[in-house]
Amino acid sequence: MSKHLDAEVVPYNEKDEKNTATTAVVGAPIAEDDVAKNDLELVSANLEEIEAKANAMSNEQCHNIIAKLYKIHQHDQNFPRTALDRMEEFLGRPQHETEELAKAYSHDELLKEMKIEAVLATENSPYLEVRANVDPTDDPTLPSLTFRVLILGSLLAGLGSFVDTLFANRLPTVFISANVAQLIAYPCGRFMERFLPTRKYKTFGKEWSFNPGRFNAKEHMLIAIMANVSFSSGYTNSIIPTQAMPFFFNMEFARSFLYQFLNTVGFTFVGYGLAGLTRRFLVYPSVAIWPSAFAQIALNRSFHTEKNEPVKGPFGIWRISREKFFLVTFTMMFVYFWFPGYIFQALSYFSWMTWIAPTNVNLAAITSFAGGMGLNPWPTWDWNVPNANGTIPLTLPTFTIINQFIGVLLAAFVTIALWYSNAWNTGYLPINTNKTWSNAATRYNVSKILDSKSNFDNAKYQQYSEPWMGAAYIVCFMIYFAMYAATLLYVILYHRHDIAMGWKSLKKTFKNPFRKHDHHAEDDENDLFEDVHMRLMRVYPEVPEWQYLIVLLIAMACGMIGLGIYPTGVTPATVLFGVLMPLVVMVPCGLVQAITGMPIPLNVLAEFIGGAIKPGSANSLIYFKTYGYIAAYQGLSFSSDLKLAHYLKIPPRHTFAMQLWATTIYCFICAGLQNYILAFKDVCTPDAKFGMSCPGANTFFTSAVFWGTLGPARLFGSGKRYTLMLLGFPVGFAVVGVYWALRKAFPKKEWIRQLHPVMIFNGGAYWGPPLNMSYFIGNVYITVFSFQFIRKRYTAFWAKYNYVLAASFPAGIAIAALVIFFGTAIPKDGQYATINWWGNEVLGVGCEGRGCPRLKLPEGEVFGAPVGSGLFT
Repeated sequence: MSKHLDAEVVPYNEKDEKNTATTAVVGAPIAEDDVAKNDLELVSANLEEIEAKANAMSNEQCHNIIAKLYKIHQHDQNFPRTALDRMEEFLGRPQHETEELAKAYSHDELLKEMKIEAVLATENSPYLEVRANVDPTDDPTLPSLTFRVLILGSLLAGLGSFVDTLFANRLPTVFISANVAQLIAYPCGRFMERFLPTRKYKTFGKEWSFNPGRFNAKEHMLIAIMANVSFSSGYTNSIIPTQAMPFFFNMEFARSFLYQFLNTVGFTFVGYGLAGLTRRFLVYPSVAIWPSAFAQIALNRSFHTEKNEPVKGPFGIWRISREKFFLVTFTMMFVYFWFPGYIFQALSYFSWMTWIAPTNVNLAAITSFAGGMGLNPWPTWDWNVPNANGTIPLTLPTFTIINQFIGVLLAAFVTIALWYSNAWNTGYLPINTNKTWSNAATRYNVSKILDSKSNFDNAKYQQYSEPWMGAAYIVCFMIYFAMYAATLLYVILYHRHDIAMGWKSLKKTFKNPFRKHDHHAEDDENDLFEDVHMRLMRVYPEVPEWQYLIVLLIAMACGMIGLGIYPTGVTPATVLFGVLMPLVVMVPCGLVQAITGMPIPLNVLAEFIGGAIKPGSANSLIYFKTYGYIAAYQGLSFSSDLKLAHYLKIPPRHTFAMQLWATTIYCFICAGLQNYILAFKDVCTPDAKFGMSCPGANTFFTSAVFWGTLGPARLFGSGKRYTLMLLGFPVGFAVVGVYWALRKAFPKKEWIRQLHPVMIFNGGAYWGPPLNMSYFIGNVYITVFSFQFIRKRYTAFWAKYNYVLAASFPAGIAIAALVIFFGTAIPKDGQYATINWWGNEVLGVGCEGRGCPRLKLPEGEVFGAPVGSGLFT
């Protein structure tokens, strides 16, 4: 055995424990001399079987596989550097040397190691994250689309859609996560397994039963996927109040159920059609691991795995099963979250530095959790806080988190420099605000620049104010522009091979779209590109691309009808223009997300393009942004769900049917609740009962006027105030170009390989106001401890428990939050029960929470061009 392979792969056997004095433990060394750095991160595998397959592999076959592996993964930050180095050494050998060494195979450690790597790549996955959570085998006889799935999935999809839609306009919001549905589904599934009749029936020649046997992992995950697609508060919850309420756009047609339903179907199903059409780029390839999916897979596995191998970890040998570990840690977090979530909320917003001097403007600007830069080394004791910027602790790789953290720090320092230099008059505004301001340093009132029909009125505009942005908001926009440029160039330079392979596969399907789908009988390189999980899926009939295309076209038709038969003032062609954007950006942005775990938010790009195409029309911008941004966002979310089904080996047609069904349930419930929500007293105002103040709708309205009515040309056009912000685009290209040059100049420098320019910009974009470093630093500590300390020292322990913990803590928080809301914060005249003491009241003291400007305007004065000067262009 190679000294480069850790000997921790010995599998545990209960019989060994009973009959011998020494228990085989995963993570325990076979011999002291045989323990070295685990280059290939081989764990929880049958070493004898792997070595047998490696011995049977020819040297030529091994060389070909390693060459293709190196080509695919040489720029992959998820792939271990040590393994790449060994591949380079192996591939750099002269051919005659390889042939000579082949004669003495038993003494050639490098050749043995490369054969094991080749077996891992072809018989499992090159990634430890995948091997730790996903079985490289399948039982095609296991039922997946069953009566239990249909009933439980429909009920949970309906419940989640109802709660998420009803409370989407509440501040703070209440929602049910898909993990909660996964938790509820298991005991319900086992209950149905026990009490439903097992009699078999035949329908259309196919045999079925209400109770086909044990409630299995495929059924459980299919229910979770149904929850994923339906547990979301879509843009409908922001668009309808924005259009319907009299103090917004006052469009009476927006109260029509048919209008609401048609547009909800259009918004939602367009993304689903796009997800299906891009599967060969974003789901099938082995490099598309979708790191954020492993928490759900681990949760599913914890309930359905019968294997419980002891592992060596901190403080000795751990024998607790995944299921028990989940239940214990879930309970611990459920109990603990009552403190930061209700009893002692200062633990959540642990802005201890500003407590020293609450009114100190400079201290608050730099260290404040809410309203400042959040430069606080320990800002929270709440596990839920790092979730605020879209990351789930313990799921994203170290390179993603560290690169984002670099972006967070750079954005913070640039923001501080802008604020203290008073560039663009930012010193008169709070440093970290995502609100738009007037030249009197008050909140910008967009109603003052609109006429009675909510159209732009230039005369009113000249007598009021230009819109102004705070320092953090300006930096955030610049970073967004840089991120979009960097994503485009990075994907061209480093993922063109992945795109070429996906396009090659896609072209074959369109040459004969109605042929019987054998989905992927490709050459050896494509097999390697796809991995064992793709090959296992070949046993199931595929959903052809033309069916996804029909879904896309029907969704577009619904959206166009919704625009055409109502007096929206917007041409139905807006849907076509809107869908063009996700068609262009879905694959490059999706590849980045599938590898790093972080999405590329396209909202700013959609607003910028939509406002430029048709300036002066807020309603046009609403639809363009929705189809350009939300369609891509939901499409990538559906792609992640397709990967979940792919990992669990759920037949594609079953996934297709249940995703469509659950999404349809969501569309009916979401549209059906809109008028009920609009009937709440004082809805979408600060005086709204039950907290229904519609923060999303208020932001959406301001954004629609800002980008649609005013338009980007007034802000970013030639010679305008914020033109310099467009430098973000060339900066993004330049940074990726410099990175590419450094990689070429120093190919062996691992720290350069681990840099990811897109994730650096992504960190700055996700950090953007009102978030800050306080929301991010906790995830850095968690990730480094887990991935760099635990994973390297206790690989088997990490593989067994890391993602289970990543699922249990958020589930405990979600259940605790629901109990806190419904059990202790029951509304009474719009007021909620709280514990009045320092630990809850300190949160809003001084500049904490609202932010304080550095400079103060003399009474009656404004900054910028004088009002009435005609200089507001």
